[in-house]
Amino acid sequence: MKQHWYNYLWIWSVIYFTMGFFNILFAWLGLISFFLPLIFAIGKGSKGVCNRYCDRGQLLRLLGSQKGFSRQKDMPGWMKSKAFRYGFMVFFLVMFGNMLFGTYQVCAGAASLSEVVIFFWTLDVPWHFDYRTAADPWVSQFAFGFYSLMLTSAILGILTMLLYKPRSWCVYCPMGTMTQIICKAKAGSENDETMKGVQEK
Repeated sequence: MKQHWYNYLWIWSVIYFTMGFFNILFAWLGLISFFLPLIFAIGKGSKGVCNRYCDRGQLLRLLGSQKGFSRQKDMPGWMKSKAFRYGFMVFFLVMFGNMLFGTYQVCAGAASLSEVVIFFWTLDVPWHFDYRTAADPWVSQFAFGFYSLMLTSAILGILTMLLYKPRSWCVYCPMGTMTQIICKAKAGSENDETMKGVQEK
C-alpha cells in the first residue's frame, strides 16, 4: 500500500508524549492537535484533519492495521450511538472546563500547583514529571492538566483499537464529534443561504 506523508504523522504523537515525559511544559504543544481540527472545520466545513491528518488516528492505524494489534471487531452499537458520542463529548468538555478552572485557581492564588498527571480522571501516574520552576505556577498547572487529558484519551484510543477496529476511537472522539457538529451547522447555513438566494431570484 502506498504511503503518503500524512501516514507518518503518528510520529508527532510519540514525540509529544515523550517530550512531555521529560518536561511537562511541552504539553502545551497539544493545543495544536486540539484546535487544528476545529479551525479546519470552521474554515473549510470539512473533517479533513480528523479523517486524514490526525496524528492519533494515524498511530491507531499503524498499530491496528499495519502491526496487527487490533482484533478487527465491530464496536457495540451503543458506542456508535449519538447518545453515547454526545454524552462523552459533554463529559470531556466538563473535564476540560474543570482543568481550566483548576488552572485559574492556581493563577489567582486560591490553590497550589498540583504536580501530578492523572489518567482516567482518577488515577495518579506513578512517576514524577519534570517542569521548569521558572515558569509561572498556572503555566505548569495547565500543562499537567492538559497532558492528563491527552494521555487519558490516548489510552482510551489504544484500548478501543485493541478490542475493536483500528480507528474505533475516532467514532466517539470528542474532537471528531465537535467537528462533525460544526460541519453540519456550516453545511446547513450554506444551504440556507443558497435557498435564500434562489427565493430572491
